[in-house]
Amino acid sequence: MTASLSLPAPAKLNRLLHITGRRADGYHELQTLFQFLDHGDTLTFATRDDGTLHLSPTLPGVAAEENLILRAARLLRDETGCRQGADIHLEKRLPMGGGLGGGSSDAATTLLGLNALWGLDLSLERLAELGLALGADVPVFVHGQAAWAEGIGERLTPVELDTPWFVVIHPGVSVATPAVFGAPGLTRHTPPISMARALQEGPERWRNDCESTVRELYPPVAEALEWLGQFAPTRLTGTGACLFAWLTNEADADSILRRLGRHDWQGFKARGCNRSPLHVALETLATPTP
Repeated sequence: MTASLSLPAPAKLNRLLHITGRRADGYHELQTLFQFLDHGDTLTFATRDDGTLHLSPTLPGVAAEENLILRAARLLRDETGCRQGADIHLEKRLPMGGGLGGGSSDAATTLLGLNALWGLDLSLERLAELGLALGADVPVFVHGQAAWAEGIGERLTPVELDTPWFVVIHPGVSVATPAVFGAPGLTRHTPPISMARALQEGPERWRNDCESTVRELYPPVAEALEWLGQFAPTRLTGTGACLFAWLTNEADADSILRRLGRHDWQGFKARGCNRSPLHVALETLATPTP
């Protein structure tokens, strides 16, 4: 009998992003604060008995062997020897390459969703280990808790952050992460700080070390940062292209979005979450109905 499951794949923001060094293998050492949003993609899974993994719709410019959803499903199946397959449907809301972690979140939702649907019973720790092979941001989505992250983003310490309303804007350009991290002028030696100090300093003093480089390389991002910054404190997330402003109430978010007026920009509002909507959904499914 076919079983099915529909789950969110939420966006994340980097509320803070420091680059503290560059490793011999070319990766950068980071310190960052991850927080989830109550907005993202949706993935629907249905079991198949023939072992086939089928994803719809296809993503433009992404080959099947490179798609993180299918890679996550294959990795989980190879790890466990599971012979089941799945039909997977993706409702894509997050812009690709926007710094919101959409691909990593989709991969994490696939790992957790198929782990539940196939009855594999792997722990979150093991799923996070598998996820790290897919990308440095996947483990935070697997664990599902806002976190202080170090290393390349995989060493996680759970935190509780403020949960304001956010306006998020994508200024209609695609940022190439390798170009940002390869830029000669990128700040790479910010002195490391403790998590306690970062939390004590608070959002007004947090920054993203990639922002000045992305502003220089991508003028539309600089323009969007200036526009949104008229209304509220504004920052880049990840390497962009998305940027966000934090606000005290939903009405202010609505007011800003009404003024957007740019057909080449996409914008949405969302609430910050310290517990991932994916994990809330899974816990709800696991709770028996009275």
